[in-house]
Amino acid sequence: MQEKLNGLAVKAQTDLASLTTRPEFEAAKARLVGPHGELTALMKQMGAVPKEERPAVGKLINETKQRIQELLDAGLARIEAREMQAQLGPAVDPTLPTPDFGPGTYHPLTLVREEMCRILRKVGFTVADGPEVESEYYCFDALNTPADHPARDAQDTFYFPDNARFGNVSKKIDGEKYLLRTHTSSVQIRTMLQGKPPIRIVSPGRVYRRDTTDATHSANFNQIECLYVDKNVTVRDLKALLDYIFTSLLGPDTKTRFRPHYFSYTEPSFEVDLSARHLPKVKKDWIEIGGCGMVDPAVFAEVGYDPEVWTGYAFGMGLERLAMLLYGIDDIRYFYQNDLRFLKQFA
Repeated sequence: MQEKLNGLAVKAQTDLASLTTRPEFEAAKARLVGPHGELTALMKQMGAVPKEERPAVGKLINETKQRIQELLDAGLARIEAREMQAQLGPAVDPTLPTPDFGPGTYHPLTLVREEMCRILRKVGFTVADGPEVESEYYCFDALNTPADHPARDAQDTFYFPDNARFGNVSKKIDGEKYLLRTHTSSVQIRTMLQGKPPIRIVSPGRVYRRDTTDATHSANFNQIECLYVDKNVTVRDLKALLDYIFTSLLGPDTKTRFRPHYFSYTEPSFEVDLSARHLPKVKKDWIEIGGCGMVDPAVFAEVGYDPEVWTGYAFGMGLERLAMLLYGIDDIRYFYQNDLRFLKQFA
C-alpha cells in the first residue's frame, strides 16, 4: 500500500507538471482524486489492511491526498496565469513612443470650478474648504433645518453607523450622527463660527445625496456655494452678483431671474433661473440653475451674529450643471467615466 501511494504521488507530480489547458487539468483531477480516481481506489482497500497497520496507512493516505491537492492547486494556478497572459498579450515596452503623448489638461469640472473661483475672487471672495464627512449639527442643525425635514431622511442622506468615529470632525450635540455632507453650506457655518463679519467666501467641493444616477443626476457631485455677510446687504446685492457671475461665465446674453422658494436657512428664498439660448443644447427659454436667499436670522443667532446688525446672502449651484451648459454636454455620467475621447476635447 505504501509503495502504491508513493508511486501515485510521483505520477501526479509528473502528470500535472505538463498540463497547459483546463480540460487537461479537469481530466487529470478526475483521474487522480475523482470518485473513480486512483486515490479513491486505494482508499477503498483500507478494509484489507491489517488492523494494526491501519493508523500508519491512514496517515500516509492523508499525506498523499494533501500532496496531490497541493500539486493540483499549483497546476491550476499555472493554467490561470497562462490564460491571463493570453488575454493581456505581449508585454508593453514603456520606452516606446505613444500616439497619446502630449500635454495634459484639466478635467472639465476643474476648469469650471477654477473659472468660477477666479470670477468671484475679482469681487473680493476667498475660497474656503471643509471636511466631506460632517456631523448633523454643521450640515443641518446650525442651518435651521428641523429634525423632521425630508433632507435629513435616510433615503436622501448617506449616514454612517452610530459607532463610526472621525477624529478630525467633532460632534457638537450628544447623539448626533456622522454623514457625508449633502451641501457645502456646512463650510459657511464653520467659517462663521471661526470669525466675525464681514465675511465673503466661496466654497466649492464634493457633496453626496441619495439621488437617481441618470443623465442629469448623480449621487456624488460637485457644488459651489457663496456667503456674504456684512451690514446693509440686500437682495439687490445678491441679484447683482449672480448677474455678474453668469454673464462672466456664460456670456453677456445670459439673463437671470428669481422665483420664490423655501430653504430652511434663508429667508426670503429663491430659485435661480437663467436664460441662455445662445449656448449649445439649451432648448428652453429659462432653466433652473440653483438656489439662493438672504441668510435666516436664526442661522446668525446660532453662530453668534446679531441679526439686528448683520445681514447676508447665500447661494449655491452644481458645477456639473454649469459645465453641461457651458460645453454642451447632455449626460452627467460623462464626467465620471474617465473616457479619454471625452477628456481630450478639453485640452
